[in-house]
Amino acid sequence: MTDKSYHDLVREAKTRVAEVTASESMRIMQEHPGTVIVDCREPNEASLGTIAGAVIIPRGILEQNIERVATRDRKVILYCASGNRSALAADTLREMGYQDVATMAGGFRAWVAANGDVDA
Repeated sequence: MTDKSYHDLVREAKTRVAEVTASESMRIMQEHPGTVIVDCREPNEASLGTIAGAVIIPRGILEQNIERVATRDRKVILYCASGNRSALAADTLREMGYQDVATMAGGFRAWVAANGDVDA
């Protein structure tokens, strides 16, 4: 087995899951109102603001809580601060059988830069 760094894991995850921009995420949310947006940041990060309507499930407890908010056939977009942790989280959901899961490139920072709606 070869040793892998965090960046190796993120790079590999991004080859297995869809990555959407903040603007694409906004369009998807409009076209598919049932889309579940998951903020996988830690509570102290999410307390600074979240995407309007997002469900906060920190990455460390994602596997045990995702089924409370999304079925495996539901469209799910995950985000974190910059898009790396959410790529790992999206890959995990893919492994769990979620069929339509994506990570938001650039994360919450990109969402804010694109003037997306934010809950304070």
